[in-house]
Amino acid sequence: MEQSFFGVIGLGVMGRSLGLNIVNKGFKLSVYNRSTAGEETMVSDFMKDVNSQNEVLGFTDLTEFVSSLERPRKILIMIKAGNAIDVVIDELLPLLSEGDIIIDGGNSFFMDTNRRKKELKNEGVKFLGCGVSGGETGALKGPSLMVGGDKNAYEIVAPVLEAIAGKDKNNNPCCTLVGDEGSGHFIKMIHNGIEYVEMQLLAEIYALLKEEYSNDVIASILNQWNQTDLSSYLLEITSKIFLKKENDAYIINTILDKAGNKGTGSWSSKIAFDLGSVNTMMSSAVFARYISSFKSKRSQLSQNIKSENSNKNIDLNDLEIAYRFARIINHHQGFELIKNGSQSYNWDLDLSEIARIWTNGCIIRSDFMERSIFLLKGGKNYLDNEEIISFLKNNESGIINILNTGLINRISLNTFYTAYDYWVAITTNRLPANLIQAQRDYFGAHTYQKIGFNENEFFHTNWNNHD
Repeated sequence: MEQSFFGVIGLGVMGRSLGLNIVNKGFKLSVYNRSTAGEETMVSDFMKDVNSQNEVLGFTDLTEFVSSLERPRKILIMIKAGNAIDVVIDELLPLLSEGDIIIDGGNSFFMDTNRRKKELKNEGVKFLGCGVSGGETGALKGPSLMVGGDKNAYEIVAPVLEAIAGKDKNNNPCCTLVGDEGSGHFIKMIHNGIEYVEMQLLAEIYALLKEEYSNDVIASILNQWNQTDLSSYLLEITSKIFLKKENDAYIINTILDKAGNKGTGSWSSKIAFDLGSVNTMMSSAVFARYISSFKSKRSQLSQNIKSENSNKNIDLNDLEIAYRFARIINHHQGFELIKNGSQSYNWDLDLSEIARIWTNGCIIRSDFMERSIFLLKGGKNYLDNEEIISFLKNNESGIINILNTGLINRISLNTFYTAYDYWVAITTNRLPANLIQAQRDYFGAHTYQKIGFNENEFFHTNWNNHD
């Protein structure tokens, strides 16, 4: 039997699409899926969908699957993140040989990827953590792939991964080895955090517009924005969502206002706390989803509130400015978190290159991401750019007007508030943190620094002494 160049374990939505993508790029592929209840036909269904069964070998027996692969074996695991990954790895290990490569393509927590890489190195097996973005369509037509781990292992699997990845405007693959260990999954985690905010901003824009404009008009407004520098994949699909009907009813009007989440957004916030990095917008977007999940409580409490809409018209120019303003802050916080992670974990991540692989295939691809390739070159951040600073400084009134509109009309604008608050704080020379330091010293003798003294000098006051 002629052996396959590459193998995929797990034929769910993403595994299936990636598998078809690999076959379509001309690689001989082996696929495996367990045949437990509910998954009995996964392999056979996949085999029916490929153009030529000669290019694909399908298995429900793991030993046969591994035996079908040429060495070094290259196996992409596409199953739900968590303990299930460890279970599959444990099943694979006795069947593998030294130098074989396992790739975890799920949304695994990067610390788990660090651990697995170390454990498998002791077994002589190489391990890569690969963040995959693009959803079902992206996986089939060209996702963004963020790979972390061993350079030699990446070079072996690169022919497949770079072939199936989306392409940037210069036709280079939106796939790269971003760094060592779990850096690929770390980058995917931050990608999802940025994505949470971008989605929440559009939801808040919807909240502002829906009482005044029809779904068709909202779609038209967003579509017009999408012809400008605000152009993005999320803006594009959102404008289409408002036009979709089912039985003459707009689908958006039938969907329960209760958002789900899979954890990557909250992981980003937790890591920001650990690293001392500010990602208030991601945290705000995560909490907005949490609040939405309390549907019954919100419905109950809303009965006690008399909502009086002031009928203050939304200034669409201000709204466009506020949206542009908030998106800059969101991207700034996201890439600063990546920079802090790179420094803390010694990964030497290239922010400009990360922006490049996010220009196609992934959910947060946008015109601004294209621009970010240049804005982030040489380790710079967005607020190092005079044009960005000038825009933010000269357009505060736009976002302030939108926030006032939200307050007057009693509309929750979590991420817009947070974006402006961050901008105000980061551009304030003297914050009231001196009072906090005095309080900490008062009750805990934590000491404080003094204006005009060496930064290594710390002072303590006996606050109970009234002299």
